[in-house]
Amino acid sequence: MRTKHVLAFACSFVMAAAVLAQAGAEKKMKSAPKSDASRLVVTSAADVKWADLDPKGAPGVKIADMWGDHTKGAYGAFIKFPAGFAAPLHTHTSDDKIVVLSGTFVQGPEGKPEFRVGPGSYVMQPGGNYKHTTSCDKASDCVTFVQSTGKFDLKPVEAAKK
Repeated sequence: MRTKHVLAFACSFVMAAAVLAQAGAEKKMKSAPKSDASRLVVTSAADVKWADLDPKGAPGVKIADMWGDHTKGAYGAFIKFPAGFAAPLHTHTSDDKIVVLSGTFVQGPEGKPEFRVGPGSYVMQPGGNYKHTTSCDKASDCVTFVQSTGKFDLKPVEAAKK
């Protein structure tokens, strides 16, 4: 009888150890962070996928999402403005962090002189009620990289007054 109890105890111990080991391995697999190499993203200039931003409201302006989706929420994207492009007085819902990569990016805050910035410049454009014009100098196209916590929108000031 004693042998049966010892054998039952031993089997129970082995099974419990196996279950605990399996649970520990599963937990380790679930909580293990992705390796740095698996998070790497590389997109060559030739592979950037440009699309029309808004053919009616901003003809000729192109966008290429690098992460996120500018139509749905937070995103990072290249935006290309044709030389001479100009958008009338408007606002955006979310802040935009803008880095100018090429051309001369021109912005005119309502009631203040416009400013012109070239390659390597940074602009933090507030969302909300910051009214401004945006344009690209006529000498060459402008390419920017924009990062935002919300989806892209452009709300003309005239439409907001109605």
